[in-house]
Amino acid sequence: MNQSLTLLFLAAAGVGLVVQNTLMVRITQSSSTVLIAMLLNSLVGIVLFVSILLMKYGLAGFSELAATVRWWTLIPGLLGSFFVFASISGYQYVGAATTIAVLVASQLIGGLVMDLVKSHGVPLRALVGPVCGAVLLVIGAWLVARRQW
Repeated sequence: MNQSLTLLFLAAAGVGLVVQNTLMVRITQSSSTVLIAMLLNSLVGIVLFVSILLMKYGLAGFSELAATVRWWTLIPGLLGSFFVFASISGYQYVGAATTIAVLVASQLIGGLVMDLVKSHGVPLRALVGPVCGAVLLVIGAWLVARRQW
């Protein structure tokens, strides 16, 4: 996949996330708990991915799945569920813009830290642009989060 197509997919995923979270808030409001929306979200993903795995690899895919499971391989699912829960709560209580602003700013900071940890001996001069961008994004998130309606 080329860079332009990747960026297009990322933009589409961002818009899709807004639609997903808006619909999940609506499900939460029509049920007794946020768990209903989260479970429906997870069930659709499980059915979709099980179907694709079965069609593409047959039963061998499930053997590989079972052989891949380790205790730490469950952590991404826990983090993903926490992300979905936090997103739904954010949309419901502080609005879509504030939720997105805080999520994006925190993801950028986490990403910069991760890149720094993984890259050895990056010169400080190379960090000026990314750090300035992160500071501006955090300021933007703060401005969005403090807005008064």
